[in-house]
Amino acid sequence: MAPLSLRDCKAWQDAGLTLSTTSNEVCKLFDATLIQYATWKNDSTLGGIEGCLSRINNTDPNFVMGHVAANGLELIGTGRSPLVDKELDDALKTMSDLSKSQALTEREKLHVAAVETFADGNLPKAADLWERILQSHPTDLLALKFAHDCYFYLGEQRQMRDSVARVLPYWKPETPLSSYVKGMYSFGLLETNFYDQALKVAKEALAVERTDSWSVHTIAHVHEMKADLDSGLSFMQETENNWKWNGSRLCDRVLLMERDIGRPNSPLTQRLIKKWEALHGLLG
Repeated sequence: MAPLSLRDCKAWQDAGLTLSTTSNEVCKLFDATLIQYATWKNDSTLGGIEGCLSRINNTDPNFVMGHVAANGLELIGTGRSPLVDKELDDALKTMSDLSKSQALTEREKLHVAAVETFADGNLPKAADLWERILQSHPTDLLALKFAHDCYFYLGEQRQMRDSVARVLPYWKPETPLSSYVKGMYSFGLLETNFYDQALKVAKEALAVERTDSWSVHTIAHVHEMKADLDSGLSFMQETENNWKWNGSRLCDRVLLMERDIGRPNSPLTQRLIKKWEALHGLLG
């Protein structure tokens, strides 16, 4: 991925996505967090997601959208719950208290409400709140990603597709990360059985950014669903250098295809097994 210019306060305002902070550093760190979330990559050159969120909090602890991102990502990760995790519960209360103590934009208020609602376990209503944001701010990537992941957990495949389809016309080629949004759309098409269209859109996204994991994931799945494992494995092998840095999801796709085609001991399989084990802390 070509280096992106991280947006300062004015750039966020010019994009129609004003952030309630006076710190340009915080705005850039928030952008770096979104880039990593959207690209499915914990990028050490940007400081990693946790590193960016920590620096945001240290620089401007009153920046509400930093708390929204941190709490939302914890909840989306599904590994923690405020019902049994006091630290997360306290973090959510801090976010809520801060949101009431300062003048926020309506968009930011809706973000707070959506994360609170998700924390309460009402995922359909949380998705509705993120959709309200997208109605007036279709290039709000955090709202789009949170809604997309929420629909995934709910098994709402059509909403996964249509939520992105509704805003895609507003994502111009020059808009940062627009190709990744197209990759998200390709996954929604896949999930609703539009395999040929999903393949076409994913390839368009990869033509812009070859390391787009969502699009690679889509193409791998399309070949699986069509029982065209030879083409799927050829694609994954030819593009391995573009996705091998990613987590276990893409490794899983290849391992399953190699197994199904009867090549459980191929060189590619052995490499990915080692990578999978390392990712899951199983070595040694």
